[in-house]
Amino acid sequence: MDHTIQAESFIDNLDKVAGVRQEISVCLAQMGDILSQAELAGKKTSGALGLSSDIENINLASQNLHQGIFRLLVLGDMKRGKSTFINALIGENILPNAVNPCTALLTILRYGEEKKVTVHFNDQKTPEQLEFKEFKQKYTIDPKEAKQLGKGKKMVFAEVSHAIVEYPLPLLSKGLEIIDSPGLNDTEDRNETSLGYINNCHAILFLMRASQPYTLAERRYLENYIKGRGLTVFFIINGWDQIQEGILDPDDEEELQTAEMQLRELFEVNLAQYCQINGKDIYSERVFEISAINALRRRIKNQSASLEGTGFPELLRSLNTFLTQDRAIAQLQPAIILAHQTYTNIQAAIQRRLSLLKQDVSEMKQRISSVEPEFEQLGIIRDQFQQEIITTRDIQAKTIAESLRSYILNLGNTFETDFLPYQPDLELFDFLNKDKREAFNELLQQAFEQYTADKIATWTLTVEQDMNAAFAKLSTSAATYGASYSQVTDQIANKLSGQELKRKPQNTTAEDSPTWTKWAMGLLSLSRGNIAGVAMAQAGFDWKNILLNYIAAIGVNSVTSSITGIFLGPVGLAFLGMGIGFVQADQARQKLVQTTQKELTKYLPQAAEEYLPQIRTGVEECFNTYEREVIEQINKDITQRRAELDNLLQQKAAHEINLQTESQRLQSVAAEVYQQLQQVDKVYSVVNTETAKSAD
Repeated sequence: MDHTIQAESFIDNLDKVAGVRQEISVCLAQMGDILSQAELAGKKTSGALGLSSDIENINLASQNLHQGIFRLLVLGDMKRGKSTFINALIGENILPNAVNPCTALLTILRYGEEKKVTVHFNDQKTPEQLEFKEFKQKYTIDPKEAKQLGKGKKMVFAEVSHAIVEYPLPLLSKGLEIIDSPGLNDTEDRNETSLGYINNCHAILFLMRASQPYTLAERRYLENYIKGRGLTVFFIINGWDQIQEGILDPDDEEELQTAEMQLRELFEVNLAQYCQINGKDIYSERVFEISAINALRRRIKNQSASLEGTGFPELLRSLNTFLTQDRAIAQLQPAIILAHQTYTNIQAAIQRRLSLLKQDVSEMKQRISSVEPEFEQLGIIRDQFQQEIITTRDIQAKTIAESLRSYILNLGNTFETDFLPYQPDLELFDFLNKDKREAFNELLQQAFEQYTADKIATWTLTVEQDMNAAFAKLSTSAATYGASYSQVTDQIANKLSGQELKRKPQNTTAEDSPTWTKWAMGLLSLSRGNIAGVAMAQAGFDWKNILLNYIAAIGVNSVTSSITGIFLGPVGLAFLGMGIGFVQADQARQKLVQTTQKELTKYLPQAAEEYLPQIRTGVEECFNTYEREVIEQINKDITQRRAELDNLLQQKAAHEINLQTESQRLQSVAAEVYQQLQQVDKVYSVVNTETAKSAD
């Protein structure tokens, strides 16, 4: 693909992906309709096949694809030009991007037939609809004012959850949703709000500025919240065109090239570690030098204007590859797996039905009674897997809670080194000045907010690794239990028919495993994440959102206020005791750290005991949710199999069933479903082929 891809090409490719999703969604919906009609018809013939669970799953997959979207989360420090960048990306000046005010709300930009802004609140207050102009005036704020509110422990618009901006734009109509976050250098609570959405987004666009390369705040957030979490991050270095303004002679090409080269080296040294996939360096595909303001100016004048020289063509190329190929394939795979699984289940059910129809009522009752031990065995397999989940839950809850205890208690040992980057810039002797003491305390408390937040983030990374390992092990166990389960269901089919029934081979792997196994292994979506009240289908079990909610409940401010409330007094007394003769600043800083460390160490055991129950509950809830979902799937499968036999027996006892007519009906159902499956495979095969060509 040409590296100078323009916005129109990006939109066209997104449109193709949206079209593929809709095609497959329609095929799945038709499969669901065929099965629903077949089950209704079966009530008057040989009885329903007990496919309610398959119908429910296939319809859910269809809905997920129909509603499928790609979410891009725009992160960055304050005044990095996030809103200008988003406006340039979509081609209209929608979000506030004046010189001074900045976006103070988490704002979700999505497609809508009419221009509309809806502000949602944290309480039960009715959402507020506003005109665009009114929204810009009411919910933007001067950065200095935001800082002052932060120092006073006041969140900007604390009562507001988020805003949804709907706009009839071509780019958004293709299933793209963009989230504009408040600045990362805002309050810690607001940071938590922005970062809490990371797991529900497909990619992060991290904005930086050429004139302020790799600040301490950016280093801090990348190190503590992005690194090691397997997130897809595109780094956008905005204002690249302004480098020329900062050199001595703006017309000196050689000086400009030297300045740009030095800046590129600086960014690469610091960002290269975030641009690795399985050891492969993809820096050129993840870091882009742009001028958002120049791109916006061009697109406002002419939507089709060339964006050459703004950095946007290169960025759009990489986004295009990622969203329309890598993510598109990942989004479609669960639906393809489920479509094949559904057809396999239908074939097996029809085979069983036709075999049983050859028997009279007496023989049928006898054979159904003979498989009761096998049904009991299915229950045993379910109970064994359930017990393993519960055992894993208890072990992980205890282990992770203890790791938090150890981690918190160890903070006192490493505090002197760890807190060094967070020490207030304010002169320490300001504490001796009564008029400046309040400002000093505010800065010290703010430093502890950042220190505490980062320490919690560092610990959560180890938790994620432990939890991933635990669920990976459960996934392996699910495959093992699934294999045993399939052996038993095959035994049931063989005993019912009086002969060994074989399933037709399929194109995908592991076709013989039951549907619940794929759910338990994360091949199908066990739950859906939630962003701004809108469900997002995901492949696999999303335990992170559950745990993050409990971690967030600990609260940066609650931890910090508890700590500072206990030891700020002793720290202050220590400084007052220094006396006027204590004049060495480095000694003062050392005294600050030593006194703080001493008081912190006293409080840490209390803090550990206070927050352990919340973390333990959070970990338990992750496994409890998984257990509920998986066991529900297994119970549905067992119930469905029993219902299939009960339905047939009732119909057989009630009236004579024409074997030939019923066979034709059921084979026709299978053929119709297979026709839809072939269409699904055809569409998916085209996507795979095009992706492979693009990769070459």
